[in-house]
Amino acid sequence: MNSLKFAAPCLFGLEGICANELKFNGFDDVKTENGRVTFSGDLNALAKANIISRYAERITLLLSEFNVYSFDDLFEGIKSIPWEQWLCKDDAFPVLGRCLGSKLHSVSDCQKIIKKAVADRLSWKYGISWFEESGAVHRIRFLIINDKLSIMLDTSGEGLHKRGYRADSNDAPIKETLAAAMVDLARVRPNHFVVDPMCGSGTILIEAAMKAFKIAPGLNRSFSAERWSQIPENIWQNQREEAKSLINRDCAFKAIGYDIDENALLIAKNNAKIAGVADGLEFIKRDINDFSFDNDYETVIVNPPYGERLLDIDAAEKLYKTMGDKFIRDKGKSYTIISPDDDFERVFGRKADKRRKLYNGMLECQVYMYFR
Repeated sequence: MNSLKFAAPCLFGLEGICANELKFNGFDDVKTENGRVTFSGDLNALAKANIISRYAERITLLLSEFNVYSFDDLFEGIKSIPWEQWLCKDDAFPVLGRCLGSKLHSVSDCQKIIKKAVADRLSWKYGISWFEESGAVHRIRFLIINDKLSIMLDTSGEGLHKRGYRADSNDAPIKETLAAAMVDLARVRPNHFVVDPMCGSGTILIEAAMKAFKIAPGLNRSFSAERWSQIPENIWQNQREEAKSLINRDCAFKAIGYDIDENALLIAKNNAKIAGVADGLEFIKRDINDFSFDNDYETVIVNPPYGERLLDIDAAEKLYKTMGDKFIRDKGKSYTIISPDDDFERVFGRKADKRRKLYNGMLECQVYMYFR
């Protein structure tokens, strides 16, 4: 099959991190856009991107992009796409999408028109008038921004943040892709000692361990496109074998998670076991007020509870002050902290050496980094 174009949507603020990962792993024509990264490749690239990406929310086949100013434009443009290359006559093709700042603003109407246009094209190609949609799911996704349509096939299915290890979680857990980004910003390496003093269900530490051990995040889950007849099964097998061959547990990485919630610690231990990183992680009950350093070199990464999430603002800021007292400026110590509070640095007690705007869902946050 000729070179394909892909779009990898990601959380706002992660575009550069996501693009760097794809470039490092040898993908072609990598470009950043708002909220997504595009790249090109073959069917091997499709499988590989799903298995190895730590920061993308999903991998989609970008079939076409064109301007739409009317429902006629939409119908004719969709119908002109060679859907028969990807959809067999019994495949399911649900339609999902969004419209932002465009003349076509009704999502439900766009869904109906796209569905009808695809059905008309396939009816003409296959000579049938009714589609049972009992076969493999090929979810169609569309995005219309400022009258420009992107039409895609979702190859991932469930979002890529669902690695398969989080069997359970505490209240308001951090998304795995965002946790992985914090690990990247903290520059975690295979010889690091990582600490999360408010670890909850352990997501940040598990993501750190998986990166240190070079465990591909999608290695132990399935993807929608694995059930597509257009993609040979050996492609997925080969990409999984390649990912497995890169795993390296022969490193000095260690991590400790602290929390005051015993149930959260039990969940974290179980999640680490499912992720296959339990040997490198330890979870201990300890209050932030009792936090201290056990090693000369420690990388602290933390997603503290805050007013928008679990605590009221006063309680959150009291916590920030405690963190500022405990997280001392010292050689070999670094701190990566995420918060939506504009007053974080003032309450914490010092300006960050570096900061990065990211979004936790729709909530604008800053990642504050202290390393000097």
